[in-house]
Amino acid sequence: MFGGLRKPKSVRIAGKRLSGILEGHERFARAAEGGARAELAGADLARVDLSGAVLTHANLSGARLDGACLRESKLSSADLSGARLRNADLRTCDATGANFAGADLSGADLSGAELFRADFTGSVMHQAKVRAANLRQAILHNADLTGADLNNASLRQTDMEGAKLDGADMQTAIVRKV
Repeated sequence: MFGGLRKPKSVRIAGKRLSGILEGHERFARAAEGGARAELAGADLARVDLSGAVLTHANLSGARLDGACLRESKLSSADLSGARLRNADLRTCDATGANFAGADLSGADLSGAELFRADFTGSVMHQAKVRAANLRQAILHNADLTGADLNNASLRQTDMEGAKLDGADMQTAIVRKV
């Protein structure tokens, strides 16, 4: 499912190598000299290996990340609104406070992810694996979680108003004050 990934060195965005954009963004995230925020809105990052990448506060709105590997990446406060993350690997990533509003995460694997206070308003998460993820205080308002696996996920103080949960497996999810 996650094999055959493209390396950031081989991907160009607006004439620049993605690897250079990521290096500049990592410096930006540390407030180091020479840093620049990654502006990747609408970028085609499908099947790119971004595992372990520092994308804190990055703009990935509307980006195409289908089949991308974001395993163990740092996505805190990143803007992924309207992004396509179908079948993406987000296992154990830190997406605290990230904006996934309107994103398509169908078939994505978010197992063990830190999703504290993340916004999934209106997102599509058909058949997504969200096992053992921390969704505490997350917003799943009007999200479509049809067939999603939420076992062992923490849904404490999570806003699930209007969420579609048809066929979702929540047998062992931790749910309080939903």
